[in-house]
Amino acid sequence: MTKIDWSAALAQHDRWLRTVVAARVGVAGAVDDVMQEIALAAVRQRAPLADASKVAPWLYRLAVIQSLLYRRKLGRRRKLTERYFERYQADPIDAPSDPLEWLLSAERRSLVRQALARLAPRDAEILLLKYSEDWSYRQLAGHLGTSESAIETRLHRARQRLRIELAGLQLAGITDGERK
Repeated sequence: MTKIDWSAALAQHDRWLRTVVAARVGVAGAVDDVMQEIALAAVRQRAPLADASKVAPWLYRLAVIQSLLYRRKLGRRRKLTERYFERYQADPIDAPSDPLEWLLSAERRSLVRQALARLAPRDAEILLLKYSEDWSYRQLAGHLGTSESAIETRLHRARQRLRIELAGLQLAGITDGERK
């Protein structure tokens, strides 16, 4: 049994594996994440690959499996986000009596949801924990295993990114409305 140099094997097969992953995942930014999982799985394999000529098919199978696992994770995250929004939507009792105000508040909620969906999961997560669960910096730091100053920095950056996404969505809405 020959020992396989996994860093060389992964480098040799990187380009076509990325193509396979991109086709399976469908999210351009996720390819690097899945490739990282493939590399980790290749390095920490439990049953070493005996035949070096079978590295490419083995990596292909690994790429397919890791892509499926990533898509499953995205689906679970999407369902969790949808359940969250269903649970915390404004109650009809709290709805404004003015129909125009109700419509504007519904549009604002929709824009915030769209902007949150465009954020990195890490940013959306910390914003949702802070503002939906009303956690303090200390609670966030305790649950996420970081310092309070790191939480403060992450929240500041996440809020900035959310503002940028909201501004982009509002500008897109204005330009779409002008075309009609």
